Amino acid sequence: MKHEDFDVVEAGANGKPIKMWTKGVPVEDDAMQQLKNTASMPFIYKHIAVMPDVHLGKGSTIGSVIPTLGAVIPAAVGVDIGCGMMAAKTTLFASDLPDNLHGIRTAIERAVPHGMSPKTRGFRGRDKGSWENPPKLVDRVWADLKDDFEAICEKTPHLAKTNHYRHLGTLGSGNHFIELCLDENQSVWIMLHSGSRGVGNAIGTHYIEQAKKDMERHFIRLPDQDLSYLPEGTQHYDDYIEAVKWAQRFARMNREVMMQNVIEALRTVIRKPFDTHVEAVNCHHNYVQREHHFGKNVLITRKGAVSAKPGQLGIIPGSMGAKSFIVRGKGHPESFDSCSHGAGRTMSRTAAKKRFTIEDQIAATEGVECRKDADVIDEIPMAYKDIDAVMQAQESLVEVVHTLKQVVCVKG
Repeated sequence: MKHEDFDVVEAGANGKPIKMWTKGVPVEDDAMQQLKNTASMPFIYKHIAVMPDVHLGKGSTIGSVIPTLGAVIPAAVGVDIGCGMMAAKTTLFASDLPDNLHGIRTAIERAVPHGMSPKTRGFRGRDKGSWENPPKLVDRVWADLKDDFEAICEKTPHLAKTNHYRHLGTLGSGNHFIELCLDENQSVWIMLHSGSRGVGNAIGTHYIEQAKKDMERHFIRLPDQDLSYLPEGTQHYDDYIEAVKWAQRFARMNREVMMQNVIEALRTVIRKPFDTHVEAVNCHHNYVQREHHFGKNVLITRKGAVSAKPGQLGIIPGSMGAKSFIVRGKGHPESFDSCSHGAGRTMSRTAAKKRFTIEDQIAATEGVECRKDADVIDEIPMAYKDIDAVMQAQESLVEVVHTLKQVVCVKG
């Protein structure tokens, strides 16, 4: 069934409709089947909303908005709980930047521990516990998180041994990044992408496995074991919601710490005084929270999607060599007030490494000060969907406020 701005796909006799903002953007067959599996779950409320960056995920597709009544699916939230974006406009302009941006990139790499490759090993100290005197900012932020985390650990003791304090203010690897960007007026922005790091992964993994055990215990059959769920009213549900809310707080504060450290790093290279947070956005795109839609209070899981309520600012990044966007939500009710979280992958990391070369990466990131080696080929722009097509498909969901183009990109 076609509507003016989205298509509707039926999930079968017992499933809820799937409303897809994917006009002009390809959707892989495996992702479509995953959507139908999710829509067949008995506690889905109204319908599932699908964003134009949709692609295959674990259990549920990345780029989907899943409303539920009476249950939560931990694998739909995922293990990078609270992963999201932060962007801050500065009072600097392109003309204030040095001609050679390598010094800015290395200053950021020194300021923010990141990555897992040998080339960045020198900057990942706190990941391995080798920083004896972490920054005071980390201590202050951890003080706001510590008590609630200890309460969570009383119920789930093994979480106490995860990387939590040590990962606060660190970037990680994969598709996480820090960028310096220019907008349409040549204003300089700082933009970064990260989440709840090791502790969020441990929380997500624990409750995904707990949900699977509960399904086995109650002989509940599912189209995909990664759709295992925790029913509302159970202790495991309550414990998960408590832990996931904390992880989302950690992720938001993690981005704040990194942003402050990037700003200080820039001040060591750019001697001109400048202000930041002129316009600032800090938004999750892997998370769950209770919201009011179609007359009911429901749990909304955004797995690779951003809240786009009327007037709400969000961030939709492209790839290493593409544009990114600061957007304002239009509050489309059928999307549960949501939009995409990025361009979305068109191929796996393994496929990208097999298909593309270092020469391809160099050409695709021309004009961007960034790593151009074999370890980042999986993030090559051609492994992602066309961001312009993605934006066109969701014109009814958001309006563009600023268009950003990166000039510096730090990858883990």
